[in-house]
Amino acid sequence: MAKHPNTSSSKSSKSRLKRSRWRWPLIVLGLTGVATVSAVAGALLAVSLASTPLLQSRLSPEEADVFAQDDISTGMSLRLPQLARPVNILVLGVKVLSSDVENPPEEVQDLGYHALLNSFEGLSDTMLLIRFDPDTEALTVLSIPRDTRSYVEGIGVTKLNEANREGGPALSATAVSELLNDTRIDRYVRINVQGVEKLVDALGGVDVYVPKDMKYRDESQHLYIDLKEGEQTLNGDQAMQFLRYRYDETGDIGRVQRQQTLMRAMQEQTLSPSTLARLPQIFSVVQSHIDTNLSVEELLALMGFASRMDRSHMQMVMLPGNFSSPGQYNLSYWIPQERAIDQMVAQYFRRASGYVGDRRAINSLRVAIQDSTDNSDAARTIVNRLNEAGYWNVQIARDWNEPLTETRIIAQGGDAESAATIQSVLGLGEVRIESTGVLQTDITIQVGQDWLRQTASSGESNAL
Repeated sequence: MAKHPNTSSSKSSKSRLKRSRWRWPLIVLGLTGVATVSAVAGALLAVSLASTPLLQSRLSPEEADVFAQDDISTGMSLRLPQLARPVNILVLGVKVLSSDVENPPEEVQDLGYHALLNSFEGLSDTMLLIRFDPDTEALTVLSIPRDTRSYVEGIGVTKLNEANREGGPALSATAVSELLNDTRIDRYVRINVQGVEKLVDALGGVDVYVPKDMKYRDESQHLYIDLKEGEQTLNGDQAMQFLRYRYDETGDIGRVQRQQTLMRAMQEQTLSPSTLARLPQIFSVVQSHIDTNLSVEELLALMGFASRMDRSHMQMVMLPGNFSSPGQYNLSYWIPQERAIDQMVAQYFRRASGYVGDRRAINSLRVAIQDSTDNSDAARTIVNRLNEAGYWNVQIARDWNEPLTETRIIAQGGDAESAATIQSVLGLGEVRIESTGVLQTDITIQVGQDWLRQTASSGESNAL
């Protein structure tokens, strides 16, 4: 005869289980030494015991196998989890309009315009591959233009942003991996544009220099862009205007550059202790707008790494390529440069100890100078200094509108060593590895007030 379960024992077990649901937050709060990170850990673990609390998609076993299955973090213990190895995270920013789906929600069917939906099943407007590397203590962000011409399984050769609409995160990861010489992708994050807007608002806005007046209207989407040039704090709606504007001479690449500008601005102001303490509330605001197969433990490990990382170790590069020629294809594409991609992948995504990149000779290094000082002599004195040091492929480009206190030396193609050498030649400047400089150059120098002070003290400005 089967025995009935002991009722009091069952209640006791349930009570212990209930208590255990809250035990981790209490342990973390009690044993970690960093109060803000402890608050984040406790709140996140209290919100959900699900291993993947922000997973909105149903991945088939075959789709799940696209992503690396081995652990990326040390797991929960008496310490916060740490990254166990370098990790590559695919981030997709998705924009879905009511006209993109067959059966939009009733509330948007009769609006008379193409409304934004809280959905992940559309074209990926933004594609990033982010590498968190505990071995080098660096964070690398690779921006992949959405118009990149590539092969997508089941479609053929097309624009890479089609992959998410046709096959979700798994097909996107497969296409990106193949584009990058079978680079392993460990996890994914998808966020829709409404989530980005809510995230910026939850952070209290983001301080950005808008490089020029941006004005555009699209009544069919109720998209109204109206930003003025200058330093300002953008709210969520304004940040989306800044990101979605693409009506300039560089088209989609200009959008990529603005993405990197916004990412650096957010990185500089969001990893402060005060912001980290608000992350639980921020997560609750954007939770329905994020889809990821990262677990709670992995999220904590990534946040811990980012909070400890030296800001100078953030590197932002763009997929090497060129615009397609007019009439070359029936659509405009960003055409990948295979050899340059090989070098970029080797340097940033399969980096071995002692790796030395393919550094260009100084007499062929392509250098552009952008003046931000409103001094007609500034750029010319930089050219003279570089010519004296053997740099001959130097051009003066359009002025940089943002007034800079410190000169920026931007490794547009990721050549940090050459940028550091130029920094030594000039005797000043901040080296940045990002793609916000002049296209089709190796190094862009944006001249700041520190250069004027140096040349004035040396009398160099009078030697022209």
